[in-house]
Amino acid sequence: MPAHSALTRSLLAGGIIAGAMLPIVLGVAGATRKGYSVWRNGVSQLGTGDGAWVFAVAFVLGGVLLGFFALGLHRVLGSGRGVTWGPLVIAVAAVGFIIGGLVPTDPALGYPPGELPVATLAGRIHQGAGILLFGGMAAAAFILARRLRSDARGLSNFSLVAGTLIIVFAFAAGIAFRLDALEIWRPAPAGILEQLSLLVACGWLMAIGIQLATSRWSSPQPTVPAWNASSMKPWRPPWHGHCAKGVRESWSPNMTPSPSQSTSAMPSRSD
Repeated sequence: MPAHSALTRSLLAGGIIAGAMLPIVLGVAGATRKGYSVWRNGVSQLGTGDGAWVFAVAFVLGGVLLGFFALGLHRVLGSGRGVTWGPLVIAVAAVGFIIGGLVPTDPALGYPPGELPVATLAGRIHQGAGILLFGGMAAAAFILARRLRSDARGLSNFSLVAGTLIIVFAFAAGIAFRLDALEIWRPAPAGILEQLSLLVACGWLMAIGIQLATSRWSSPQPTVPAWNASSMKPWRPPWHGHCAKGVRESWSPNMTPSPSQSTSAMPSRSD
């Protein structure tokens, strides 16, 4: 199989860079932000308070790079299963990253320090972006798991596990956030669960990007059966067998006229 073009590899590298950049930048920002709890506060809350621009730049840049990856993925898949939906759901996740970076979430769970929790339209838009982000990444993992089943079974199984964990961790983070907000469980591990979901998504993205960019794997080609002249049979009409059979049954050696019969049967010529 031919190797991928330089453009395709560059587009796929966007996903690898995004997958490596986001956990590092957000991890450092969360560890150094005053009043921020990695255990309790969600990743999106880094987009509020002092240093919110770091989160905004990381998410918008990550979304752009993920969009490049979607284009590269479409070029690699070429045709067959997942060629449309795979890149499409990746693009949906990229839109979620960009919107999440541009529209900040609401203050909650004691962060930023000194601000009371409120519910605004911007916060609802940010929550919708989160659904696009995590839902798109999980869907992409499931779709590519089916596509890679015959070519890279190990990566296919990893994609299934990754897609499941993205959903499980994201739902668990939402439940923990609600329990903390209702003062049922404080401090609940909403922050660490959301970060685990994002970490799994980024790890899967890097694994897929490296596999597709460095291998010669490409879309399957349709197989054309070889032509064998010896196996070809002359065409006969459907009634050929029946007609031949009827002729054989209606004819017998006794029906052949003798020479004398043939001569007597001929009309005589009168002068």
